[in-house]
Amino acid sequence: MNTSDLEKQPLPLKTTAPHRYELILPPGWVRIPLREGTKEALEKVLFSHMGQVPEGIPRDDAMRFRLDMRRQLEKQARAARRNGGLDLYLPVRPRGGIFLMASFIVAEMPIAQEHAVPPEAVLAQLVDDGVPGGVATRVDVAGAPALRRDHRPALDEEELPTRRVDYVIPVANDPGRWLSITFSTPGDGDVDSEFTGVLVELFDAVVSTFRWSHE
Repeated sequence: MNTSDLEKQPLPLKTTAPHRYELILPPGWVRIPLREGTKEALEKVLFSHMGQVPEGIPRDDAMRFRLDMRRQLEKQARAARRNGGLDLYLPVRPRGGIFLMASFIVAEMPIAQEHAVPPEAVLAQLVDDGVPGGVATRVDVAGAPALRRDHRPALDEEELPTRRVDYVIPVANDPGRWLSITFSTPGDGDVDSEFTGVLVELFDAVVSTFRWSHE
């Protein structure tokens, strides 16, 4: 990772709260904004970043590959936006001729509260509620308490098994507002393999760079 990959996304918050979050991305990853500029960002990804295609795809099929990728990315972006997504992050450069099947989404969380509740109390309740098929643990993100959940969602028979890790983070100085950072990958087809574990570790490393900004 390097600081040239720093991404900043405006977040409409109160004046006493941070206006942005910051993340340092690994090389080859990009941000797709979901509130505005989504179409332009997808165009850039498909025709600038994806100059290569996976090994085994004939040159004549390169355009068809990009069109298929576009449809998949647009579908993924629409679904993320419907769920409160602010940004979608994707790897767009192949490693060893293979595109990584992974992504993560930063979204606003609809944690409804009629009155201000200390973040620690909310996190404690989420830990007590548990995660079906996984584990929830208390962690620190940007110097504040947060929650990390690691699980394998139940899927339909036709869906690929996936490993999912998400962080639940309270917005600094803005009681009642929360962000989630949700990572999902099928890995190499085995959600418990060493390869899949490496992808999860990469995501954890990205989240460790999370910071709030008032700029």
